[in-house]
Amino acid sequence: MTAHRYAVVFDVDGPLLDLTAPEEDAFFETFRLLHGIDGLSRDWDSYRVRNDREIIHEILENHLGAGFAAHHYDEVLSAYDRILTGGFASGALKVTPIPGAGDLLHTLSGINGLALGTATANIRRAAEIRLREAGFWDHVSRYPGAADEGGHKHQVLARVIAGMGLPPQRVVYIGDNLNDLEAGRVNGTHFIGFHVGEAKRQRLKDHGAGHVTGDHRETLALIQDMLNIAS
Repeated sequence: MTAHRYAVVFDVDGPLLDLTAPEEDAFFETFRLLHGIDGLSRDWDSYRVRNDREIIHEILENHLGAGFAAHHYDEVLSAYDRILTGGFASGALKVTPIPGAGDLLHTLSGINGLALGTATANIRRAAEIRLREAGFWDHVSRYPGAADEGGHKHQVLARVIAGMGLPPQRVVYIGDNLNDLEAGRVNGTHFIGFHVGEAKRQRLKDHGAGHVTGDHRETLALIQDMLNIAS
């Protein structure tokens, strides 16, 4: 039986970190370096599945055709890891935490019986590298749901919830995109739509998100109310 009474699961980009243009470039640079592939779409919603593993497979299948093999995927992961670690080590890349995210994680980590995790479309290693740079990794490392096993966001979240051993009504999921809203609905969790940008928040509201915020002080209050945690 789980020792946790409830949990909060975060999407990474949007609620915890801002995905900067240089960090986004690092993902696509792997394809140029390994295969000379340029001009790829930066619209994540333009791919079949908004999940880095699936996107890598789609790009390689489209450009390598019948020659695509498992080792090509592994080579992309290795190159991506090198680019990220080298970029942060040299200072060419810098992580950008969302205001208030560190304080929110610190506060939640101190609540007895509350588990923390992620459900992100990032490759797990990439998420770890960036979250470590921000000083956030230790807070969420026990349940690091990521893209590595494939699938839509709701499948990533389902795997995290299963690993926690909690009923979904005791879980709050926090995300910034419509696939995050869908993930919460499919899995039956509480959902908080979070983004610092008004347009993103309005998009979530327009699609039926009942709890939307751009301030993590309000995020904490919503979590406490949803899970009936005394302040």
